[in-house]
Amino acid sequence: MSFAEYEKAQKLGMKAFKAAIAKGEDEYLPVLDEILENVDIVGEINLGLVQIPLENVVGTSSAGRTYAFANNFLPILDFKTEFGSKWSSLCDSHIEEGIREPIRVFEYLNKYYVIEGNKRVSVLKYFEAVTVPAYVVRKIPKLTDDVQVKIYYEFMDFYKITGVNYIWFSQEGCFEKLLELTSSDVTKEWTDDQKMDFSSVYHNFSQALKAEGGDELPLTIGDALLIFIDIFGYSEVKQLVGNKLKEKIKLLWEEFEIESNGREVSLLMEPSKAGRKKLMDYFWSPTIKRVKVAFIFDKDPKESEWLYGHELGRLYLEEHCSDNIETYEVHGLKSEEEVIDAIEKFVAQGVDIIFTTSSQQVAASLKVAVNHPETVILNCSLNTSHKLIRTYYARLYEVKFLAGLIAGAMSENDKIGYLADYPIIGMPANINAFALGAKATNPRAKVYLEWTSVKGMSREKAVEYFKENEISYISDQVMIKPNAASRQFGLYQLDGDNTINIAMPVYQWGVFYEKLIDGIMVGTFKQEDQQLEDKAINYWWGLSAGVVDLICSNKVPHGTQRILELIKEHLIKNEFSPFGDYIKAQNGEVMNPDGRDIPPEDVMNMNWLVDNIIGEIPEFEDLKEEARAIVELKGVLLNE
Repeated sequence: MSFAEYEKAQKLGMKAFKAAIAKGEDEYLPVLDEILENVDIVGEINLGLVQIPLENVVGTSSAGRTYAFANNFLPILDFKTEFGSKWSSLCDSHIEEGIREPIRVFEYLNKYYVIEGNKRVSVLKYFEAVTVPAYVVRKIPKLTDDVQVKIYYEFMDFYKITGVNYIWFSQEGCFEKLLELTSSDVTKEWTDDQKMDFSSVYHNFSQALKAEGGDELPLTIGDALLIFIDIFGYSEVKQLVGNKLKEKIKLLWEEFEIESNGREVSLLMEPSKAGRKKLMDYFWSPTIKRVKVAFIFDKDPKESEWLYGHELGRLYLEEHCSDNIETYEVHGLKSEEEVIDAIEKFVAQGVDIIFTTSSQQVAASLKVAVNHPETVILNCSLNTSHKLIRTYYARLYEVKFLAGLIAGAMSENDKIGYLADYPIIGMPANINAFALGAKATNPRAKVYLEWTSVKGMSREKAVEYFKENEISYISDQVMIKPNAASRQFGLYQLDGDNTINIAMPVYQWGVFYEKLIDGIMVGTFKQEDQQLEDKAINYWWGLSAGVVDLICSNKVPHGTQRILELIKEHLIKNEFSPFGDYIKAQNGEVMNPDGRDIPPEDVMNMNWLVDNIIGEIPEFEDLKEEARAIVELKGVLLNE
C-alpha cells in the first residue's frame, strides 16, 4: 500500500518539478532563512497551538530538507531512500489512524514555513487535507511602503479580532472592510459562533468558486468573497449553499473578471453613432409601448442644486419625449435600504431603465442589478468599476476652460476666485481647466482656490475672503437651488454689494438622458458590452455631445465672445483640448512635457493643480463630517 501511494505522490512531485523548470520558476520549496536575508524583522510572537490552513504551508524554515520536495511539497526522492521509507511509514500511519501530532512552523506574511514536520505536511497535502495543527511563531517585518507588508499589518489587526488565518487579500483596506460587513462591532473579538459561521461561509464559497473555474482567476478567494458579501450581504450569504451559491457566483462572474483586470474602466467620450438620431425616430408605431424610466433622488430636488439639474433633465424627457417615454421619480431616501427598496419597487412595476443620481447610490444600485439583469440601471458617478451597472457623468472641464478664458480677459488685477465643494474625482480637472483658460488670456492670472467642504469654511466666508483680498471675479457653483435668492452661481463679478452674472456653465441632463435611452433602445448598449466585455463602462460626454454648455451674458466683451466661439467650435469638433499643451504643476513638475493631449483616464484622475493656482487639494482630515462620506467614496488620492 505505502509503495503505491509514494509512487503516486512522487509522480505528482516530479510533474510539478518539471513544470516549474519549464516556466523558469523555483522547482524546490522556498526557504524562509533565504527569504529573510534582507528583511528587517522587528519582533516575534508565539501564537501557540493553532489550526492552520494547509494551502498556506508553502516552504521550510531552513534549507536542510527542501531538496527532498518539489515546490508543491510532494516528494521527488527515490522510494528506496531513507526519506522514502519514512514517508511511506507515515503515510500508512495516516491511513490507519490519522496524523495528529502538531508540526512546528514560522509564520511570515501569512505563509507558513516548517521547522519540524515536513514529511507530515507532505503526506497531508497528498491526501488533500485542509488544515493541520501547528505550534506557530510569527515573524513581524518592519512596516514599510511595500504593499504586501502593509496588507500584512492589516491582517494582524484582523487576526486579533477574529482569529481567522485562512483569508488573504491583494489590496489594502480589505480586512477592515470585511470586518465592517460581517460584524456589528469591529472592535469586539469574535465569538466561537462567529468564527464557525465565517469558516462555513469561506469553505462553501471557496468550493463553489473552484467548481465554477475560480482557480483560473488571478485573484484571491478573499478578493472574490469580499465582492460577494458586499453585494449580497453577509446575512444572505450565510444561508447560501450548493447550487444556489453557484448560481449567485455565476451572476457575479463579470465582477470577478473586472477585479482580476485591476478594475479597468473604459471611458466612452462620445455617444455611439447609432445613438445620434432622435429618440422619437425609433418609436414611430403607435402600438409600441412607452419606455418606463425612473429617477432615484436621495434628497428633494428643490433642496439640492445637483439634484435639481437632474430633475430638469427628467422634465425635459416629459416635455420632449412624452409620446415615447413615461418617467417616474422618488426622493427623500435617507439610507441604502430605502434606495434598494425604491429600486426594487420600480423593477416590480416593470420599469425598463433606472437612473440613480448620486455616487452614494452605487452600492444599492449594484445589489439590485445583480438580481435583475432584465432592468438597465445606471448611476451618475465617475470612475466606477462595475460591470453590473454603468455610470455616466458630464465632462464639465471643457466649459470651465471657456469660463476661465473670460475670467482671465476681464479681471483687472490678475486675481480670480474659485469656489469648489468636494475634492472628488474629476474636480481637479475642472479647476485646472479653468486656471489654464485664465492663463491663456492673461499670463499673469492667479486663481485663488477655496473649498466649501473644509472645516470652518462656508460659501459666505469664502466670498468675504475674496472681497477682502480684492478678488472680484469668482467661479462658483454651477446651479443654485430653485427657491434660492442668490445670484452667486457660474462666473460672476462682485461690484460692491452687487453680483453681476458673467457666464454660466450648464449641464444639459435632458439631452444626456435622451441619448443614453436612445442607445439602450437601439442596441448600441449591448454592442458596447460585447466589445468591452472585460471592462467597466463609464460614459463621460461633453460639448461634442451637447450635454454641457456655457451661457454668456452681454457683459462679456465682443472680442472675447469671438475668441470663445472659435475655441468652443474646435472643442466640439475634438480639434482642441484644454490639456493638450505644456503644463506645469504647483510643485514645478512638468505634467505634459511633450505638449500632447493628456489621456482621458489621466484627466479624470488628476490629483494635482496647475502652477497659477493659489490653494491646494484638502486632506481628508480637514473636511467637514458631512463631506467625508462622499470623499471616502469618490475622493482623489493626493500625490505624496
